Amino acid sequence: MDIYGTCEAYLESFRHYTTLIQPGGALIIRKGLALQPDVQPGVKIYTYSRDEGDFHAENIRIGNGEIFIDFVAPDTRINDIRLGVPIGINIENGVAAMALAHLNGVTDEEIKQGMASFRGVDRRFDFKIKTDKLVFLSDYAHHPAEIAQSVKSIRELYKDKKITAIFQPHLYTRTKDFYKDFADSLSLLDEVILTEIYPAREQPIPGVSSRLIYDNLRPGIEKCICKKEDIPALLAKKPIEVLIVLGAGDLDNYVPSITRLLEQRANSES
Repeated sequence: MDIYGTCEAYLESFRHYTTLIQPGGALIIRKGLALQPDVQPGVKIYTYSRDEGDFHAENIRIGNGEIFIDFVAPDTRINDIRLGVPIGINIENGVAAMALAHLNGVTDEEIKQGMASFRGVDRRFDFKIKTDKLVFLSDYAHHPAEIAQSVKSIRELYKDKKITAIFQPHLYTRTKDFYKDFADSLSLLDEVILTEIYPAREQPIPGVSSRLIYDNLRPGIEKCICKKEDIPALLAKKPIEVLIVLGAGDLDNYVPSITRLLEQRANSES
Protein backbone atom coordinates (compact mmCIF):
# COMPACT_ATOMS: atom_id res chain seq x y z
CA MET A 1 0.00 0.00 0.00
CA ASP A 2 2.90 2.39 0.59
CA ILE A 3 3.88 1.92 -3.07
CA TYR A 4 0.57 1.61 -4.94
CA GLY A 5 -1.78 3.53 -2.66
CA THR A 6 -4.91 1.50 -3.42
CA CYS A 7 -5.85 -2.06 -4.29
CA GLU A 8 -7.17 -0.83 -7.63
CA ALA A 9 -3.84 0.76 -8.52
CA TYR A 10 -2.03 -2.41 -7.52
CA LEU A 11 -4.19 -4.55 -9.81
CA GLU A 12 -3.93 -2.03 -12.64
CA SER A 13 -0.13 -2.20 -12.55
CA PHE A 14 -0.25 -5.96 -13.08
CA ARG A 15 -2.95 -5.68 -15.75
CA HIS A 16 -0.60 -3.34 -17.62
CA TYR A 17 2.23 -5.82 -17.10
CA THR A 18 0.24 -8.51 -18.92
CA THR A 19 -0.14 -6.22 -21.95
CA LEU A 20 3.63 -6.31 -22.45
CA ILE A 21 3.76 -10.04 -23.22
CA GLN A 22 4.59 -10.37 -26.90
CA PRO A 23 2.50 -12.42 -29.39
CA GLY A 24 3.60 -16.05 -29.33
CA GLY A 25 4.25 -15.86 -25.60
CA ALA A 26 2.16 -17.08 -22.70
CA LEU A 27 0.85 -15.95 -19.32
CA ILE A 28 0.73 -18.50 -16.51
CA ILE A 29 -1.60 -17.03 -13.88
CA ARG A 30 -2.79 -18.44 -10.59
CA LYS A 31 -6.41 -19.53 -10.78
CA GLY A 32 -8.80 -17.38 -8.76
CA LEU A 33 -6.87 -14.11 -8.71
CA ALA A 34 -8.78 -10.81 -8.78
CA LEU A 35 -6.43 -9.66 -11.54
CA GLN A 36 -8.04 -9.54 -14.98
CA PRO A 37 -5.27 -10.02 -17.57
CA ASP A 38 -5.28 -7.96 -20.76
CA VAL A 39 -3.02 -9.79 -23.18
CA GLN A 40 -2.34 -9.08 -26.84
CA PRO A 41 -3.74 -11.32 -29.60
CA GLY A 42 -1.55 -14.39 -29.98
CA VAL A 43 -0.74 -14.68 -26.27
CA LYS A 44 -1.96 -17.85 -24.58
CA ILE A 45 -3.27 -17.83 -21.01
CA TYR A 46 -2.82 -20.83 -18.72
CA THR A 47 -4.04 -21.19 -15.14
CA TYR A 48 -2.37 -23.02 -12.26
CA SER A 49 -2.87 -23.67 -8.56
CA ARG A 50 -2.23 -26.40 -6.04
CA ASP A 51 -5.45 -28.29 -6.72
CA GLU A 52 -6.99 -27.03 -9.97
CA GLY A 53 -6.29 -25.25 -13.25
CA ASP A 54 -4.52 -26.16 -16.47
CA PHE A 55 -1.53 -27.08 -14.33
CA HIS A 56 -2.04 -28.51 -10.84
CA ALA A 57 -1.00 -31.23 -8.39
CA GLU A 58 -2.75 -34.47 -7.52
CA ASN A 59 -2.05 -37.42 -5.23
CA ILE A 60 -0.21 -35.22 -2.71
CA ARG A 61 1.66 -37.24 -0.08
CA ILE A 62 3.18 -35.47 2.94
CA GLY A 63 5.00 -37.18 5.80
CA ASN A 64 8.28 -38.40 7.25
CA GLY A 65 9.96 -35.18 6.14
CA GLU A 66 9.08 -35.59 2.45
CA ILE A 67 6.49 -34.36 -0.06
CA PHE A 68 5.59 -36.27 -3.22
CA ILE A 69 3.09 -35.10 -5.84
CA ASP A 70 1.82 -35.91 -9.31
CA PHE A 71 2.08 -32.98 -11.73
CA VAL A 72 -0.85 -32.59 -14.11
CA ALA A 73 -0.55 -30.55 -17.35
CA PRO A 74 -2.96 -30.25 -20.30
CA ASP A 75 -0.93 -32.74 -22.34
CA THR A 76 1.09 -34.76 -19.80
CA ARG A 77 1.22 -36.13 -16.27
CA ILE A 78 4.40 -36.67 -14.26
CA ASN A 79 3.92 -39.00 -11.31
CA ASP A 80 5.87 -39.29 -8.06
CA ILE A 81 7.72 -35.96 -8.10
CA ARG A 82 9.68 -35.37 -4.89
CA LEU A 83 10.05 -31.76 -3.75
CA GLY A 84 13.65 -30.96 -2.88
CA VAL A 85 12.37 -28.33 -0.42
CA PRO A 86 9.49 -30.16 1.31
CA ILE A 87 7.28 -27.29 2.43
CA GLY A 88 3.57 -27.13 1.72
CA ILE A 89 3.62 -23.79 -0.09
CA ASN A 90 6.18 -25.20 -2.51
CA ILE A 91 3.57 -27.55 -3.93
CA GLU A 92 1.88 -24.60 -5.63
CA ASN A 93 5.18 -22.82 -6.29
CA GLY A 94 6.49 -26.03 -7.83
CA VAL A 95 3.45 -26.37 -10.07
CA ALA A 96 4.08 -22.87 -11.45
CA ALA A 97 7.78 -23.56 -12.01
CA MET A 98 7.06 -26.88 -13.71
CA ALA A 99 4.40 -25.27 -15.90
CA LEU A 100 6.93 -22.71 -17.11
CA ALA A 101 9.53 -25.39 -17.73
CA HIS A 102 7.07 -27.66 -19.56
CA LEU A 103 5.92 -24.87 -21.88
CA ASN A 104 9.55 -24.19 -22.76
CA GLY A 105 10.37 -27.72 -23.82
CA VAL A 106 11.91 -29.20 -20.67
CA THR A 107 11.33 -32.96 -20.66
CA ASP A 108 9.28 -34.78 -18.04
CA GLU A 109 12.36 -36.55 -16.69
CA GLU A 110 14.34 -33.30 -16.49
CA ILE A 111 11.48 -31.68 -14.59
CA LYS A 112 11.33 -34.59 -12.16
CA GLN A 113 15.08 -34.50 -11.56
CA GLY A 114 15.13 -30.71 -11.25
CA MET A 115 12.39 -30.61 -8.61
CA ALA A 116 14.07 -33.32 -6.53
CA SER A 117 17.50 -31.67 -6.67
CA PHE A 118 16.36 -28.10 -5.95
CA ARG A 119 17.63 -27.08 -2.52
CA GLY A 120 16.13 -23.61 -2.20
CA VAL A 121 17.94 -20.57 -0.88
CA ASP A 122 19.77 -19.89 2.36
CA ARG A 123 17.51 -19.28 5.38
CA ARG A 124 14.31 -20.31 3.61
CA PHE A 125 13.27 -23.65 5.09
CA ASP A 126 16.97 -24.44 5.05
CA PHE A 127 17.65 -27.93 6.43
CA LYS A 128 20.94 -28.28 8.32
CA ILE A 129 20.33 -31.72 9.81
CA LYS A 130 17.71 -34.18 8.59
CA THR A 131 17.71 -37.67 10.03
CA ASP A 132 15.05 -40.02 11.39
CA LYS A 133 15.84 -38.95 14.95
CA LEU A 134 16.84 -35.29 14.58
CA VAL A 135 15.84 -32.39 12.33
CA PHE A 136 17.32 -28.89 12.44
CA LEU A 137 16.54 -26.08 10.04
CA SER A 138 16.73 -22.31 9.68
CA ASP A 139 14.00 -20.06 8.28
CA TYR A 140 14.00 -16.32 7.61
CA ALA A 141 10.31 -16.01 8.57
CA HIS A 142 9.88 -12.85 10.65
CA HIS A 143 6.23 -11.81 10.18
CA PRO A 144 3.39 -13.61 12.02
CA ALA A 145 1.83 -15.00 8.82
CA GLU A 146 5.19 -16.28 7.57
CA ILE A 147 5.89 -17.94 10.90
CA ALA A 148 2.47 -19.59 10.95
CA GLN A 149 2.97 -20.94 7.43
CA SER A 150 6.42 -22.24 8.29
CA VAL A 151 5.24 -23.96 11.46
CA LYS A 152 2.21 -25.51 9.73
CA SER A 153 4.45 -26.86 6.99
CA ILE A 154 6.82 -28.42 9.54
CA ARG A 155 3.86 -29.89 11.41
CA GLU A 156 2.68 -31.54 8.18
CA LEU A 157 6.08 -33.12 7.70
CA TYR A 158 6.60 -34.24 11.29
CA LYS A 159 3.16 -34.91 12.75
CA ASP A 160 4.35 -36.99 15.68
CA LYS A 161 7.47 -35.04 16.63
CA LYS A 162 8.00 -32.37 19.24
CA ILE A 163 8.73 -29.09 17.45
CA THR A 164 10.88 -26.47 19.15
CA ALA A 165 11.59 -23.00 17.74
CA ILE A 166 14.10 -20.34 18.66
CA PHE A 167 12.66 -16.98 17.63
CA GLN A 168 14.45 -13.66 17.54
CA PRO A 169 11.94 -10.80 17.13
CA HIS A 170 12.98 -8.27 14.47
CA LEU A 171 12.46 -4.56 15.23
CA TYR A 172 10.93 -2.92 18.29
CA THR A 173 8.12 -1.32 16.27
CA ARG A 174 7.08 -4.62 14.68
CA THR A 175 7.09 -6.33 18.06
CA LYS A 176 5.02 -3.51 19.56
CA ASP A 177 2.44 -3.67 16.78
CA PHE A 178 2.18 -7.44 16.34
CA TYR A 179 3.23 -9.13 19.59
CA LYS A 180 -0.18 -10.82 19.97
CA ASP A 181 -0.04 -12.08 16.37
CA PHE A 182 3.50 -13.37 16.94
CA ALA A 183 2.30 -15.16 20.07
CA ASP A 184 -0.61 -16.75 18.18
CA SER A 185 1.69 -18.04 15.42
CA LEU A 186 4.35 -19.30 17.80
CA SER A 187 1.69 -21.01 19.90
CA LEU A 188 1.33 -23.54 17.07
CA LEU A 189 4.63 -24.96 18.31
CA ASP A 190 5.31 -27.31 21.21
CA GLU A 191 8.15 -25.23 22.64
CA VAL A 192 9.31 -21.63 22.11
CA ILE A 193 12.68 -20.15 23.03
CA LEU A 194 12.67 -16.36 22.68
CA THR A 195 15.77 -14.19 22.43
CA GLU A 196 16.07 -10.45 22.81
CA ILE A 197 14.75 -8.21 20.01
CA TYR A 198 17.08 -7.58 17.07
CA PRO A 199 16.93 -3.76 16.75
CA ALA A 200 18.41 -3.34 13.24
CA ARG A 201 18.05 0.40 12.59
CA GLU A 202 15.84 1.18 15.58
CA GLN A 203 16.33 2.48 19.10
CA PRO A 204 14.67 0.65 22.03
CA ILE A 205 11.07 1.52 22.88
CA PRO A 206 10.25 1.62 26.60
CA GLY A 207 8.16 -1.37 27.64
CA VAL A 208 8.74 -3.28 24.40
CA SER A 209 10.66 -6.54 24.75
CA SER A 210 10.32 -10.23 23.98
CA ARG A 211 8.37 -10.51 27.23
CA LEU A 212 5.30 -9.14 25.39
CA ILE A 213 5.28 -12.21 23.14
CA TYR A 214 6.21 -14.54 25.98
CA ASP A 215 3.29 -13.43 28.15
CA ASN A 216 0.77 -13.99 25.34
CA LEU A 217 1.81 -17.52 24.33
CA ARG A 218 -0.92 -20.12 24.85
CA PRO A 219 -1.19 -21.67 28.31
CA GLY A 220 0.71 -24.89 28.68
CA ILE A 221 3.31 -24.31 25.97
CA GLU A 222 6.93 -24.86 26.99
CA LYS A 223 8.66 -21.48 26.83
CA CYS A 224 11.64 -19.47 27.99
CA ILE A 225 13.55 -16.28 27.24
CA CYS A 226 17.28 -16.64 26.65
CA LYS A 227 20.17 -14.43 25.56
CA LYS A 228 21.31 -15.47 22.11
CA GLU A 229 24.86 -16.17 23.29
CA ASP A 230 23.44 -18.64 25.83
CA ILE A 231 21.48 -20.65 23.25
CA PRO A 232 24.13 -23.37 22.70
CA ALA A 233 24.43 -24.02 26.42
CA LEU A 234 20.64 -24.21 26.76
CA LEU A 235 20.31 -26.66 23.87
CA ALA A 236 23.09 -28.84 25.27
CA LYS A 237 20.78 -29.74 28.15
CA LYS A 238 17.55 -30.06 26.17
CA PRO A 239 16.19 -33.07 24.26
CA ILE A 240 15.50 -32.06 20.64
CA GLU A 241 13.45 -33.78 17.97
CA VAL A 242 12.70 -30.98 15.47
CA LEU A 243 14.36 -27.58 15.96
CA ILE A 244 13.91 -24.47 13.84
CA VAL A 245 15.60 -21.08 14.10
CA LEU A 246 13.19 -18.31 13.05
CA GLY A 247 13.82 -14.64 12.32
CA ALA A 248 15.56 -12.10 10.11
CA GLY A 249 18.13 -10.87 12.61
CA ASP A 250 21.61 -12.13 13.45
CA LEU A 251 20.58 -15.34 15.22
CA ASP A 252 21.57 -17.15 12.03
CA ASN A 253 25.18 -16.52 13.03
CA TYR A 254 24.68 -19.18 15.71
CA VAL A 255 23.33 -21.80 13.32
CA PRO A 256 26.76 -23.34 12.53
CA SER A 257 27.60 -23.80 16.21
CA ILE A 258 24.12 -25.22 16.92
CA THR A 259 24.57 -27.63 14.01
CA ARG A 260 27.91 -28.85 15.38
CA LEU A 261 26.47 -29.22 18.86
CA LEU A 262 23.52 -31.31 17.68
CA GLU A 263 25.69 -33.43 15.38
CA GLN A 264 28.14 -34.15 18.19
CA ARG A 265 25.34 -35.14 20.50
CA ALA A 266 23.78 -37.40 17.86
CA ASN A 267 27.15 -39.08 17.25
CA SER A 268 27.73 -39.64 20.95
CA GLU A 269 24.29 -41.20 21.35
CA SER A 270 24.62 -43.52 18.35
